Amino acid sequence: MSQDAKLTRGSVRGHLVTQAIPMMIGVAAIMSIGLVDSYFIGQLGSAELAAIAFIFPISVALSSLGVGISVGINSVVARALGEGDRDRAGRRGNFGIALAASLGLIMAAALYLLLDPLFGLMQADETQLPLIKAYMTPYALGFPLLMLIMGLNGVLRGQGEAKKTSYVSITYAAANWVLDPILITGAFGFEGYGVAGAAYATIIGWIIAVVFGFWMLSTTALPFSLAKVRECEVGPSLKAVASVAGPAAFSNAINPIGLSVLTALAASQSQAVVAGFGAAGRLQSFAVVPLLALSGAIGAIVGQNWGADKPERSREAMLWAGGFSFAYGLVLAIILFAAGEWFADFFTEDPAVIREFAAYLSIAAWGYAGYGVLIVSNGALNAVDKARSALVQSCARVFLIMMPVAWLLLPGWGASAIYTAELAANVIGGTVALLVVWRVLKRRQ
Repeated sequence: MSQDAKLTRGSVRGHLVTQAIPMMIGVAAIMSIGLVDSYFIGQLGSAELAAIAFIFPISVALSSLGVGISVGINSVVARALGEGDRDRAGRRGNFGIALAASLGLIMAAALYLLLDPLFGLMQADETQLPLIKAYMTPYALGFPLLMLIMGLNGVLRGQGEAKKTSYVSITYAAANWVLDPILITGAFGFEGYGVAGAAYATIIGWIIAVVFGFWMLSTTALPFSLAKVRECEVGPSLKAVASVAGPAAFSNAINPIGLSVLTALAASQSQAVVAGFGAAGRLQSFAVVPLLALSGAIGAIVGQNWGADKPERSREAMLWAGGFSFAYGLVLAIILFAAGEWFADFFTEDPAVIREFAAYLSIAAWGYAGYGVLIVSNGALNAVDKARSALVQSCARVFLIMMPVAWLLLPGWGASAIYTAELAANVIGGTVALLVVWRVLKRRQ
């Protein structure tokens, strides 16, 4: 067991707190970008707000692929440190950063070429497509920067450096907070770029975060080194990272794929349904930040202890994380159910959009406890190299529950069928995920 594996010693509950709180701040900062974007784009009109409702699931899906790469790097670094092999942790961490950047270039080119058919499949009409492309074209070109940030964060998280990852996230978010009002709606005599301004603000934030991320990594035991990249054996390193990153990336991307289908179904109802569903989704993303932070924090704790042959500490981490997720999800549901229209007023003044916003929260919010248990369970499975199990249950949640429920109920229930489908997917998916992760963690005594 390595001295660098600091999460194998001390209180498990304490590590969850010290790892999750900085990550919660960082994730909240990132999620706030979507809220700030929605606020200023909402001032442009309901058509623009509806346009970013189409953009949201795609950007989340792409980011989720990046998160998968980060999870893969996190897993191999944490387990190598737990086993006491710092050199292997450094080689594979540096390889992971280079891999993330390379994949970012490939994905950026594919996204740029597929913009029209992609959003056509989502039922975006001719008035919305120009607004969508105004945002997505620069976003696609800057996407490799986001993947690079994910790679850097993966190495930091694997070392248990949650504070440093939060600093990188806050830096990126702060740039967006400052630039959004200037570049979207205009300020100081500048007219602004409309929807495209949100993309420009994002790219500038990414550039700043990449520079800051490399500096943060240089202060750790595993700094970035081109020599380490050249020294690594490409085959074994790629296999180690990809065995977790591949399934984790697809597992994280499955939910946005389901969200894209639900958005397309919402578009078959009305523009107000699309706008309300999309804006409420932005609020939901921010509200579940503690759950997202916990799902990220648990990976390093479970991974280091699993590598150090301390499975009882891994199980203890899962118990605490699962219990918190369930309790927080229920409290969150009560708040959002009671104050749905009040929150909607921050995004729009359109009564039809406000009505759909509140309707979504009154139904879907009751599944957030299950969603929290699901993503925390997936984080633990990824950490112990069981990413395929996480992928299978994520696929089942979307393709066997969410989509069938939405399609079957849509003719009679309308938009409520879409919201009910998300509720059913989270409740059933969370229950199954808990049973699966506990069975996996109990196998090793």
